[in-house]
Amino acid sequence: MFQRLPSITEALQALTALCPPIQRIESLPLVDSPGRVLSSDITSQANLPDFNRAAMDGYAVRSQDTRGVSTQAPVYLDQGESALPIRTGLEVPEGFDAVVMLEDTVVRGREVEVMAEVHKGRNVSPVGEDVKVGDVILKEGHRLRPPDIALLAALGIKEVQVYVKPKVAIIPTGGELVPRGSRPLKPSEVYETNGLMTELYARIWGCEPRLLGVVPDDPDKIVEAVKSSLDADMVVIIGGTSVGEKDYAPRVVGSMGKLLIHGIRMAPGKPTTMGSIRDKPVICLPGYPVATFTALYLLVRPGLKRMAHLPEAITSVRANLARKIPSRPGYVSLSRVALVREEAMPIMTSGSGILSSIARADGFVIVPEGLEGFEPGEIVDVMMIE
Repeated sequence: MFQRLPSITEALQALTALCPPIQRIESLPLVDSPGRVLSSDITSQANLPDFNRAAMDGYAVRSQDTRGVSTQAPVYLDQGESALPIRTGLEVPEGFDAVVMLEDTVVRGREVEVMAEVHKGRNVSPVGEDVKVGDVILKEGHRLRPPDIALLAALGIKEVQVYVKPKVAIIPTGGELVPRGSRPLKPSEVYETNGLMTELYARIWGCEPRLLGVVPDDPDKIVEAVKSSLDADMVVIIGGTSVGEKDYAPRVVGSMGKLLIHGIRMAPGKPTTMGSIRDKPVICLPGYPVATFTALYLLVRPGLKRMAHLPEAITSVRANLARKIPSRPGYVSLSRVALVREEAMPIMTSGSGILSSIARADGFVIVPEGLEGFEPGEIVDVMMIE
């Protein structure tokens, strides 16, 4: 049977020790770097702009020629000598220090009637207004977004140094599992989907997943699969984590390395197991889909995000609870909810095998282990499902 069950907090502390941030780095072309995390600061080697640039369509002028000018007292400047036509983004010619907007001028033959005073630098973006040589543009640990990449490209940067994505090996186990779409199901069989869900989330969470084929309930086969996966930074085994005769995952982890945790005070997901093999974290997830999902969000997600140098915070919204959410005393509980007209509507409060309850949920509510649930009308934090 399960030994003393640690809390989710204790499990996360153990996980933190097993999942240090990955320090390996690689160089990537800018076009391949969205979502990647910088491994060092980027310092500009150029000014942006690197010339005095017109910020408006109009005429480049010498500001002293417009002193005291207004619509009632315009000034007439020679076009091509004292007033040069210019478009937004073009270089302001040497000797000119301001731009009069087009709407403040009227062309009268060879002369330009200027009806507004402009001071030195007006409507001109000076050299280095955006970025100066030596500026730290982006800092180590920053996750690159399209506008960041556009800025780097504008500065002539072609490649960036980023942290390598953590590699995650995913091993689905179970004699009842059939590879998706391989053949029609027989009685008592199901298509393998927990591995798929884990693989997709690993990608979203900044990692490089490798999903193995279904492994039968055979300890030797599971050992083989684990051995072939130890080049990864984390190994996730799905299924066979409880205390039944064919629940081999915890025993395999214990025989190959250190079994640190077998069972956690969370519901669903109590049989979640954690250990290490050759200093690689190994997390064993229960086979029921909702329990798999719970362990993914509460344990695997923080571990992978830490390894990938990404913030762990989950987007949340506050909402009124439409119905009571019961909870198992002494356990952290995760309840699936849908957001309906600014209310959080519990979908199911039990049923670890009901996969559709996750698909129909917008988010989930976490009930701390010290509470016996939430009452209707309470304001709750809904953690949004990615």
